[in-house]
Amino acid sequence: MVHRSVAGRIAMHGVIPILLAGTNPAPATDTRAPARGQITESEAKMTEHAYVGMWVTDDGYVRQELLPNGRYDEARGSRRSAYRGRYEVRGSHIDYWDDTGFTADGQFVDRDTLHHGGMVFRRR
Repeated sequence: MVHRSVAGRIAMHGVIPILLAGTNPAPATDTRAPARGQITESEAKMTEHAYVGMWVTDDGYVRQELLPNGRYDEARGSRRSAYRGRYEVRGSHIDYWDDTGFTADGQFVDRDTLHHGGMVFRRR
């Protein structure tokens, strides 16, 4: 990997970097943030799955909204946005990455029932 300051000097002097044997090239994917108003490929896939929406425990205490942009917002009791983060759905499995650093997962047992964290959520 070429350090940013070195890369800047290379570009300024018109030198073409050569990849040496045994080194790893940078990934070919574009890692730049999308322009304002555009969504990423990952976000587009999130809007396609059937589980976007509000999920609530039977007692109504925990309410989790799966947003179409791959983010979730979970309320507990009177505490709004108690947990926030990103999620990914693969088939009937869901993985969560909370903004505070912990991870969790769950399983959609049918179109309207989610098992997550020892709780049962229903679609609302």
